[in-house]
Amino acid sequence: MNRILIEESEISDGVAVFGGARAEHVAKILKCGPGDVVKTGVVNGKSGTSEIISVEENGGEFRVTARTDHREESLGPWIDIILAPPRPRALKRLLPQLAAMGAGRIVLAGAEKTEKDFWGATLLKEENWRPLLIDGLMQAGTTALPEIETRRSLARFVADGSLDAMFPSSLRIVAHPDAAASAAARRGGARPLLAIGPEGGWTDREVEMLENNGFGRFSLGPRILKTETAAIALLAVLEKELRQ
Repeated sequence: MNRILIEESEISDGVAVFGGARAEHVAKILKCGPGDVVKTGVVNGKSGTSEIISVEENGGEFRVTARTDHREESLGPWIDIILAPPRPRALKRLLPQLAAMGAGRIVLAGAEKTEKDFWGATLLKEENWRPLLIDGLMQAGTTALPEIETRRSLARFVADGSLDAMFPSSLRIVAHPDAAASAAARRGGARPLLAIGPEGGWTDREVEMLENNGFGRFSLGPRILKTETAAIALLAVLEKELRQ
């Protein structure tokens, strides 16, 4: 944890009280006690520091009380993502990394090759995916929590106008191995929207549909990559190109 994030509901009159892994990190990893100052922030709020008032342990469970000072604006998201979801286990590993790398809105959209039983996964419940995103933010030292939405059908998401309503002015990019390496990333200055396909890749019909709706192809090369690998590599390359 490079910055401990605190929920707004855990703060009263400038004093935060929190437990769990965050409190254990303060006690065992940072080895902080009363008077020590740690980097903190409010989920979806400002960042700064907190001065430890007390660190208590009861039956191996820790609780930290700290006086907060959050005045700094946190680094905001720079990209939105349409993701054909991989298997829940892979998605569980990927979500913290997407949060850490600056994703703002993540739409999990069912592609033709998405496994149909994915939509029954317990990971889709907010109480399960939210802590994963917060873990990623704490690693990155930022506070802006990505929004997650689900759409069972990518085709319906595009056809019913939801895509245009949600992302009216984005720079639209679809990841595809058969493309000019970076043609899409060099157009315009709008916040990008990146569409990442399933493990088996987009179908020709899906690529055509996306291109007909303003998406330009972007490639990392001819190799077919796992979703986890492709997503992280794409974000790293796109962020570098868009800042040039």
